[in-house]
Amino acid sequence: MADLLALSSQIIDAGVASEPTNRVSQELSELADDLALVESFSHVAVVRTGDGLVVVDASGAATGRAVVGAVRQWSSEPVRALVYTHGHVDHVGGSGAFEADRLAAGRPPFEVVGHANVPVRFDRYRRTDGWNRAINARQFGGISPRHGMGVGTPQAFLGDDVLAPDHLVDDHGTLTAGDVTLELHHARGETDDHLWAWWPERRTVFTGDFVTWVFPNAGNPQKVQRYPIEWAATLRRIVALRPELLVPAHGLPIVGPERIALVLDDMADALEHLVASTLSLMNEGAPLDAIIHSVRLPAERLERPWLKPVYDEPEFVVRNVWRQFGGWWDANPATVLPAPEAALAAELAALAGGAHRLAERGAELSVAGEHRLACHLVEFAGRAAPDDRAVHELRAAVFQARRNASTSLMAKGIFADAARQSRAVAERPAQATDPIEHRDGIEREP
Repeated sequence: MADLLALSSQIIDAGVASEPTNRVSQELSELADDLALVESFSHVAVVRTGDGLVVVDASGAATGRAVVGAVRQWSSEPVRALVYTHGHVDHVGGSGAFEADRLAAGRPPFEVVGHANVPVRFDRYRRTDGWNRAINARQFGGISPRHGMGVGTPQAFLGDDVLAPDHLVDDHGTLTAGDVTLELHHARGETDDHLWAWWPERRTVFTGDFVTWVFPNAGNPQKVQRYPIEWAATLRRIVALRPELLVPAHGLPIVGPERIALVLDDMADALEHLVASTLSLMNEGAPLDAIIHSVRLPAERLERPWLKPVYDEPEFVVRNVWRQFGGWWDANPATVLPAPEAALAAELAALAGGAHRLAERGAELSVAGEHRLACHLVEFAGRAAPDDRAVHELRAAVFQARRNASTSLMAKGIFADAARQSRAVAERPAQATDPIEHRDGIEREP
């Protein structure tokens, strides 16, 4: 077993991560005599109650069996309740493994607890199955929490063996098993169906994804609305309880009220700054383009081990604030009823001297480190010449360079996907009917 509390204390006290803070080992570590944590894609916390186990989250479908195996090495007691902090598949997908364990032992059903919006989420996942498989495959660079789940694969985004909650919580509720009573609180943050749990007798809080040891996932360009204002308020509320132990769904557990306050106040400050700055500029009438290129967090703050933008990033949060309060229009009058993007790309390519020239200029800008502008140009070139192998070779190179220069997993996944798309065009066998586009922009038949 790893001493997770000692490791997190060392990192927080030093302000420098000497070791990874998010580990996916499937190994169980005891945090106390009656409390353990399995480090997985999404962690699983287990409480011994004197009358069976209370499990907080179930990890994902691909890791559920390993998690159950780790739990069973620690305790053979039956599960009395499974609590979902929220309905994301990396938190609920492993519930089928816990159910299989129960059936194999011939034990009675356990209670499944979740917020009232979890069934609504499950219904949405099933209605948008293909969309969710596609965006998760893209977000994780072709690998999703279900290991390779993408469009065309047989696995559903939400597995058929995922257990639906049978104990629904609205604003707050309690769960009692044996000698343990957990207070369950609803708050919007990464999701609208999130619960966090407070164990008052032990001054222990289970935060789910309110704490993840990366910059808060309050932006995510491919997913539904996030709620940074409520997220920050929840962090402040947790700090006010002065917990002695914080057990997150990702990253390391934290011991000591001062350390917990340091990390959570830091996260809340960052979110509140982004929200306040964005709303201030919106109230002044600034367009989205001006806001996303002016609202920033201090670079030194993003170097802190619990705030590194390696998954989400601050600019995406700014966009999400705009979406929450301002709708989808970006305040550019040309985009409210736009021309088809391919038509606009063709016009720009013609003005530039051809799609190949546009792509070449994008490649030059990329080499110079002007990645944002470079991507615009090669994207226009690709849309203007969707079947041109030379254009797509340049587009692939530019987006691969952009991927390599990015810090957040979400941005990396999108840029890598664009590069893969263009490589597929660039590497296809030449056809006799393929036009040859010369640098003068004139297409000639071979």
